[in-house]
Amino acid sequence: MKAFVVDKYSKNGTLRLAEMPEPKLGDSDVLVEVHAAAVNLLDSKVKTGEFKLILPYRRPFILGHDVAGRVVRVGSKVRKFKLGDDVYARPRDGRIGTFAEFIAMDEA
Repeated sequence: MKAFVVDKYSKNGTLRLAEMPEPKLGDSDVLVEVHAAAVNLLDSKVKTGEFKLILPYRRPFILGHDVAGRVVRVGSKVRKFKLGDDVYARPRDGRIGTFAEFIAMDEA
């Protein structure tokens, strides 16, 4: 899938458009096809490394904290969502990555 990734922390650097593997789906996860993603202040701070001590993402990583999209797959233990549901969300820290074609998130 196509995604915008952070290769290194930088204030002036750009995100790189890359081909990344589709996220793996856990039993309690939903896979969302991203229709829209927002850029917010948290994204810029993560990109510059301001939070690297408390949010140590392994580079390269996909940036993005806000998403609107459609559920295209559900894990075996998912009960709150079904295929085709339109959703909006903010993924948990440690599982960001809305600047991509798909993101896997816990249904909670």
